[in-house]
Amino acid sequence: MSVDTIAGPSTGTVLTGMRMFDGRNGDLLTGHAVEIDREGTIVALGQEADVVAAAAADARRIDLGGRVLSPGLINMHVHFGLALPGTAGDLVSSGSDGDLLLVMADSARRTLLAGVTTVRLVGESRYLDIALRRGVRAGAVDGPRIFTAGHALCCTGGHGWESDALEGDGPDDFRRLTRLQIREGADLIKVCVSGGIAGEHEQIDTPQLFDDEMEAVIQVAHDWGRKVTAHVGPSSTLDRAIRLGLDCVEHGYELTSETTDLMAEHGVWYVPTITVSRCAEFFDEQGVPAWMKERALGAGPRHWESLQNAIASGVKIAMGTDMPPAANFDGTTATVREMEFMVDAGMSPIDVMRSATSSAAELIGDESFGSIRVGARADFVAMADDPTLDVSALRGIDWVMKDGRVYRDDRETAR
Repeated sequence: MSVDTIAGPSTGTVLTGMRMFDGRNGDLLTGHAVEIDREGTIVALGQEADVVAAAAADARRIDLGGRVLSPGLINMHVHFGLALPGTAGDLVSSGSDGDLLLVMADSARRTLLAGVTTVRLVGESRYLDIALRRGVRAGAVDGPRIFTAGHALCCTGGHGWESDALEGDGPDDFRRLTRLQIREGADLIKVCVSGGIAGEHEQIDTPQLFDDEMEAVIQVAHDWGRKVTAHVGPSSTLDRAIRLGLDCVEHGYELTSETTDLMAEHGVWYVPTITVSRCAEFFDEQGVPAWMKERALGAGPRHWESLQNAIASGVKIAMGTDMPPAANFDGTTATVREMEFMVDAGMSPIDVMRSATSSAAELIGDESFGSIRVGARADFVAMADDPTLDVSALRGIDWVMKDGRVYRDDRETAR
């Protein structure tokens, strides 16, 4: 008998009847079963007959009917309280704390049902992300596992000042703002070092922080055991941040091959969010002003080239959308569409699947999820076809489990 187990009694759940992508290996495992304890931890993994024979007699059995089982998806660039310039964003930002928290909780629920079981929030308002994280952990709110940066940080008038970013000037300000996010419970720090597509009085290539300001954020965050990710557009600004110790890049709208080589050399991660420069219909639905839509879509060719440069340089890439993870986009969710774009840009399907599972967990720094192995959390999605051959198979997600609890089962609905 060959079964990996954790010692101790379990009266949880046994999953059978599936092919399995474990989050790392390219070949699907067949004929395997997974046992999950009451606390939502994988306690046994091996050949189906052996796992079933060793499981507790009263364990619940779920037969997935030949579906492909994958770790739950991880979306690394999320704003649950997204408030872009325009009509939809104005409604969100003008509400009370209670109003905004309800919007965020609804987005969290939709995200989980879409198969995203873990998110990394990179800029929210009023520290309501911290409250939402508490609610999800306590089981009061259905949502994905949350890692959050609290507020993003920017210079006076810098990117995000009118939404989720806190303004500062000079290294002392940025040291204090970084410590403030950590005091409130931030898991990482997000800093805006250049302009972007959502700021009316800036351009994507506008540099917004001096070296001593970037260095202050990075040093404090690292001293406190937090990683720093940067909203950044141009290579010239990013090159400076990389040499100061930056951990990760969001968007990277205008990255040269020299810069992506530098990223690879220094082990800097990349979250491309390629959807945000090609989602015209979403911008129309949000009622964004013409200048923002034109700037975003106009950035598309350079943004695409940046992703291709990163792929060619061997940069470590994690999947993130910036769009709401469950938003409708081209007949699927923004999360799945992002992954399809990543394949179109040159990544292999298996590498894209890793970018949304085990690689994303590595960037977060918590590998208790993102892969299917004994001791990991029981976060799963299931679908009919194999996403390691074609990520569009994720369009068929019909079953979602997080921490051992089934949140979605379309098979039950169809019966």
